[in-house]
Amino acid sequence: MAEGQQRSQPDSSEDIPPATQNFIIPKKEIHTVPDMGKWKRSQAIEKLVALLNTLDRWIDETPPVDQPSRFGNKAYRTWYAKLDEEAENLVATVVPTHLAAAVPEVAVYLKESVGNSTRIDYGTGHEAAFAAFLCCLCKIGVLRVDDQIAIVFKVFNRYLEVMRKLQKTYRMEPAGSQGVWGLDDFQFLPFIWGSSQLIDHPCLEPRHFVDEKAVNECHKDYMFLECVLFITEMKTGPFAEHSNQLWNISAVPSWSKVNQGLIRMYKAEHLPDPEEVGPFSQQKFMEWGFPDGAVVGNLLANAGNTGSSPGPGRSHMPQSN
Repeated sequence: MAEGQQRSQPDSSEDIPPATQNFIIPKKEIHTVPDMGKWKRSQAIEKLVALLNTLDRWIDETPPVDQPSRFGNKAYRTWYAKLDEEAENLVATVVPTHLAAAVPEVAVYLKESVGNSTRIDYGTGHEAAFAAFLCCLCKIGVLRVDDQIAIVFKVFNRYLEVMRKLQKTYRMEPAGSQGVWGLDDFQFLPFIWGSSQLIDHPCLEPRHFVDEKAVNECHKDYMFLECVLFITEMKTGPFAEHSNQLWNISAVPSWSKVNQGLIRMYKAEHLPDPEEVGPFSQQKFMEWGFPDGAVVGNLLANAGNTGSSPGPGRSHMPQSN
């Protein structure tokens, strides 16, 4: 057969027009915190929320007891004992079986993130332990770079809800509080991420978070305002007196400057010395300053330092390297 006759005939499928395809113009789907309910891609995120829902349910099953002291209800110790017993089982629901060896160490951070069962108190060190818990999950690959927005505004936000319920139910004392001179008795990170969320907002300015009407109308959509609402629920008297630091921050002209100032404050006052961080220094997962590739660590270090405007209600979180 001649060489020219050996050539294969063109694939007849090339002549068949492709099936009709539908295209849509991309649009922003996640505008506010409640919109995070649309975030269904990551099973790990959903499992973490389910874990936190379990902790919430245990609070309902462990009501406070009658006691002479108003603060530090001892029923918290019963609740904590349940977590202490079940922590590894809870973490195992999030971590795939091929990473099961990591569960005991990761579970330590979960237990450290909910307060101290001896003193019945809670503070920013416990909050940092939950950030470390998330960092561990990033480090072993359970959470990914493209999970970062949901890590903060879905998982961490649910964690805050559970911690506030603990604080109110068991009247927990603030751990290491600076009183009127501190930013908040219990939390710090949500003020960083919450101010980042509000950068370039077309209507809400820092001065508005001391406006009761603005807070009541918008708190469900913005992490920073939710923090402020909780403070007003827990404290009495003029805001300028019980939360003087926040009152002063409300005079800052932009959310970008608020965010930058809070990051500096956190680094100076709340990032612990590696020699003094208790359980953190004992675990091979963590070298404080956060391990390379830990998504949450990058968020802590760089929150708000992106070069683009997020638009109203959109998170202004950095991209991980």
